[in-house]
Amino acid sequence: MSKQTPGRLNKFQTIIYKKGKMRFTNKREGKKMYETEPKKEIQIKLDDDIAQGMYSNLTFISSNETEFVMDFIYVQPQQPRAKVRSRVILGPNHAKKFMLTLKDSVKKYEDKYGAIKISNIKEKKIGF
Repeated sequence: MSKQTPGRLNKFQTIIYKKGKMRFTNKREGKKMYETEPKKEIQIKLDDDIAQGMYSNLTFISSNETEFVMDFIYVQPQQPRAKVRSRVILGPNHAKKFMLTLKDSVKKYEDKYGAIKISNIKEKKIGF
């Protein structure tokens, strides 16, 4: 890496736009160059009880104009009742992003471990 002289440091002028790009204008040549702004880090807190996870073997998804509601349920074998373990509510944009991310994750899983086989047995009706 070469050393820059003070004259070279003043060669560029930086302007930050709302779209997350910075424009550098070369004062000598009048050319404009663009560089993407680095992504900001998000710190996510994960409580101990949430970190344990919750097993689900049934999911109901419903939607209306403004949201998707996903109920994650655990049905015990030979039991006529089940319990909703978790409910996740997403806006339409996030629901589609979730679908695409899940599709990509399943593809990566199958590429690494082989195809996931889905049972041909028809699902039993649940009494609710």
